[in-house]
Amino acid sequence: MFDTKVALIVRNDLAVWQRLNVVAFLASGVASAAPEMMGEPYIDASGNRYGNMLGQPVLVFESDISGLQNAHRKGLERELTLIPYVHAMFSTGHDAANRQAFLAENADNLDLVGLALRGPKKAVDKAIKGLALHK
Repeated sequence: MFDTKVALIVRNDLAVWQRLNVVAFLASGVASAAPEMMGEPYIDASGNRYGNMLGQPVLVFESDISGLQNAHRKGLERELTLIPYVHAMFSTGHDAANRQAFLAENADNLDLVGLALRGPKKAVDKAIKGLALHK
C-alpha cells in the first residue's frame, strides 16, 4: 500500500519514560522530514476539528547500541532519511542544545538511544534486518 517504510528503533536498556520520550521526538522528526506523509485533520461526529497525524504506519523496534549503530551505518549507505537521538540529548533542555550535543558526538561511534529511518521499503528492511519489534 505504501512505497516507503518508517521504522523507529529505541535502545532496550532505557527507562520507560526515556523510551517514550525518544519515540516522540523521532516521530516528530519523521513528520518534519516528510510532510507529504501527513494525513488530513480529524473531524468528529459533532464537527470538532483535531490535528492530523502521519498517514502511514510507523513500526517501533528495540535494540542494543550495537544494533542501533548497525542500522545507522546501513541507513547511511542506503541514503535513507535518518533522525538520530543520542544519549547526551537527555541532559539538554532545548533544540539548540540538542544540536550542540549531537555535533560533539563521534560520527563513527554515535551513542545512539534512538534512530528513525524512512525510505523505500526494501532499503529500510535491509537496514533493520534482525531487529525485533518493541514489546
